[in-house]
Amino acid sequence: MPERTSYDAVIVGGGHNGLVAAAYLARAGRSVLVLERLDHTGGAAVSTRAFAGVDARLSRYSYLVSLLPPKIVQDLGLRFAVRKRTVSSYTPAVRDGRPTGLLVGGGEARTRTAFAELTGSDREFTAWQRFYGSTQRLAERVFPTLTGPLPSRAALRATVDDDALWHALFERPLGELVEETFTDDLVRGVVLTDALIGTFAAAHDPSLRQNRCFLYHVIGGGTGDWDVPIGGMGALTDALADAARRAGAEIVTDCAVTGIATDGRSAEVTCDQGTVGARRVLVNAAPRELARLLGEAPPPPAEGAQLKVNMLLTRLPRLRDTGVDPREAFSGTFHIAEGYRQLEDAYQQAASGGLPVSPPSEIYCHSLTDPSILGADLVRQGYQTLTLFGLHAPARLFTADNDATRDRLLAATLAELDTHLAEPLAGCLAHDADGRPCIEARSPLDLDRELGLPGGNIFHRDLAFPYAEPADDAAEGTAPARWGVATTHPNVLLCGAGAVRGGGVSGIPGHNAAMAVLEEG
Repeated sequence: MPERTSYDAVIVGGGHNGLVAAAYLARAGRSVLVLERLDHTGGAAVSTRAFAGVDARLSRYSYLVSLLPPKIVQDLGLRFAVRKRTVSSYTPAVRDGRPTGLLVGGGEARTRTAFAELTGSDREFTAWQRFYGSTQRLAERVFPTLTGPLPSRAALRATVDDDALWHALFERPLGELVEETFTDDLVRGVVLTDALIGTFAAAHDPSLRQNRCFLYHVIGGGTGDWDVPIGGMGALTDALADAARRAGAEIVTDCAVTGIATDGRSAEVTCDQGTVGARRVLVNAAPRELARLLGEAPPPPAEGAQLKVNMLLTRLPRLRDTGVDPREAFSGTFHIAEGYRQLEDAYQQAASGGLPVSPPSEIYCHSLTDPSILGADLVRQGYQTLTLFGLHAPARLFTADNDATRDRLLAATLAELDTHLAEPLAGCLAHDADGRPCIEARSPLDLDRELGLPGGNIFHRDLAFPYAEPADDAAEGTAPARWGVATTHPNVLLCGAGAVRGGGVSGIPGHNAAMAVLEEG
């Protein structure tokens, strides 16, 4: 039960963004209540013992960290750290009938050699360096703006200070830049994948949703690096919950919010335990859920487009490409069926209502970088985790029969992986205490049911460019609007992934919502 009848701020949802907001506001002396529907905090950023009787704590949903600003870790005194991956990616291929692949990592000389051996010259590696040199400069300039008031479009363009790059990434479909820069189909595909994580789009989609996804995947931390959370994703949200409680925030779990009423100055939040008053309500849930709680018309439907698979292996499988150690190949992002043409074919097949013939996906092994998520016995025996993220699997494909479609897609995805292995993956799967293979899969509809992600959309809705769009409503000029967290109600703020500059495990919307509240006093 909540300890009080009213609070300065009630936060709906105990995911990582809600916990960030709670910690900042409580540290500023505000009375804060967090209400969470589930029996635990963390939302999509949790660690779970997914397999019966097996001492392995997997990051069940979200799994890597890039967008979390060090500022938040430092401000809140979080006991949390990440570890760099020594390999960026490995992409298997067959050239001239011979299994080979592209390993990116292990130093510049080794990567240059890998490009040359795959493509026959230094051209693609030189283009790669130039391309990612540009995105790193972009990251260094854009990432620091994410924890300040929203810049205007013109101000962000001036900050980027590169008209050609701005035009290529903010105004033209990403496919044009990729095709102008690279010639090798596999290299083009590796670049494009960052534009398609949880985003159902073609390279030349005129909506530029692929550009926005790509932008958020290359600016994290000012470097674009994707790091491994030590202890799993749950280590972050546990640290955030501890920080919020230490600061004085109250967290109530097993308490679903059923309604929000507001007159713009004060609000009432109704939950399973009754009704509490609030000066402000911060909603760490999707805009669809906010509309439902307010009794308003829902926003346009959102749609996720991914298959998430967690596995535990007794050992890593051997590769057909004997020139690379599986421990290196799986420690970075292992790309499967993600050549440029393959990605386009998969998109077109899914857009036409069918499952991709060769489902694209990517895998990485958390335990190679951070074995702490495994029990000591499993580590001694050489067990490893695998996390797979499938692309171009829109929710619409699962509506007729979610379970059967998920099973078919999982089988096709693993079969595609097996084409690059020297032994079937199934032979490497561990088994749980009941003798079942240690593998679980989640479709977009599963994520909607379990986490309230609309249509399974991991970003809650389409990502937005990180600048202020011209507004014509009453929120323009207010602190919530300046920070990108405004709703149509002055004292109800979005603090989740659906806010401007939301999406990914970042804490940025939570930080920005708290800053808007503190700015207003």
